Formats: sequence, structure tokens, C-alpha cells
Amino acid sequence: MDLAAVWPVAMESESEPEPEIDRLPIDLLAHIFAMITSFTDLAQACGVSRKWKEGVKLSLGRRKSLSFAGWKMDDNSTARLIRHAYSLRELDISRSRWGCQITDHGLHEISLAKCIPNLRSISLWGMAGITDKGVVQLISRANSLQNLNIGGTFVTDVSLFAIADNCPNLKTIVLWSCRHVTETGLLILVSKCRKLESINVWGMRVPVDCFIGLVAISPSLQIKSRSMLNSMWPVV
Repeated sequence: MDLAAVWPVAMESESEPEPEIDRLPIDLLAHIFAMITSFTDLAQACGVSRKWKEGVKLSLGRRKSLSFAGWKMDDNSTARLIRHAYSLRELDISRSRWGCQITDHGLHEISLAKCIPNLRSISLWGMAGITDKGVVQLISRANSLQNLNIGGTFVTDVSLFAIADNCPNLKTIVLWSCRHVTETGLLILVSKCRKLESINVWGMRVPVDCFIGLVAISPSLQIKSRSMLNSMWPVV
């Protein structure tokens, strides 16, 4: 869905009386629009009048959390919305609908948004169209990040090195089925992210010995892995 194409400003006639709802203060309109979760509805609201469009922009600027789960988004539409959400703390752009077309270009455009340095949580789960290039660009500015989900992607150790260097406050990370990540990347991540509490490595091709090494570095680290479950409860 290209929201840019459906955000026109409606033509306003000076001869027509102002509709009752347009008499509402802009702050009240923004409060109402903040309750709307459908991006289609918000796009349509932008086409009603200039005042409504400003109300939608103001409502986006007040949002602490933004999720595109279930929406068919593209690079430009997603980046445009996030640029308006300057108070954002949680961002979910997981691929939860077939046809999602977020690429490295989109992550680069998103990384330029003012809210990125203040984000506490980012989910890129299942986004098959992104690579290390886009992830590194985004993560390099997300210095306040505490929770990260990049499970189901094709990232490699390169992304983990960037996370280790730029996210000192990281507490949880999901690497579910990230089969191009190796033992080296995990060891560097745990060594540098000293606040890391939980790591999900389910479905990864990493030997059990690696997990022993991770716990040696951080004894309180919770590791979610099928391999560890099998080693604790072997099949007889």
C-alpha cells in the first residue's frame, strides 16, 4: 500500500461553510486519530482536508509505538510514516503479510528518521528482503536499543558485529533461524553487550559448545535453543 498516493489534500471551497467536525481543535483531532490503528483509514483521513492531514501528522508525532504487522508496506510509505513519528520508542515492521516489500533502501531511509536514536525496541522479524547492509545502517543509529528481533532474516555475523558496537543497552535479541550467523558473531555479541539478558537462537546451526562459551562469558544469560533442550533432556 503506497500511502503517499492516497494522502492528497482535499480541495476546500471558500463558499462552503466549515463542517462541524473541522471546528474541533487540532489537538483534539490528533487525539482522535491516535486511536486509529488502520493506516488505510489514516490515509483517507488525510484526504478530507488540510486540517485533518495536519491532525494525522500530529497524532503520528505523539505515538510511542508503531506496528506495521499485517500491512503490505513498501520502502517509501514506511519511511514517510516513521519520519513523522518523532516520539517513537517501539517499532515493529515485521513481515507478517505476503507482499511486504521493505528492502535495504527502506531501512536506510528509516534510519534517517529523528526517532531512531531513541528507539527501545525494533522488530524486523521475517523480512527476507533485507541484508546486512540495511540492518547495519539502521542499527548504527539505534544506540538506545534494548530489544531487537531479527529472526527469520538472512543476516550474518556482520550485523551482529554492528549490534555489538552500537547497542550497549541491549537486553534481548531474537535470532530465530538466522542460519548464516556463526559462533564468532554470537561470542562477540555477548562479549560486548554486557546487559544482554536473553538470546533466542532457536533453529540456528550452532553447536552446543558455543552456548557453553556464551554462558561462561555471561553466567546469567538465558539462551533459548532446541539444542540446549535436547542436551538437558536427551531422547532415550
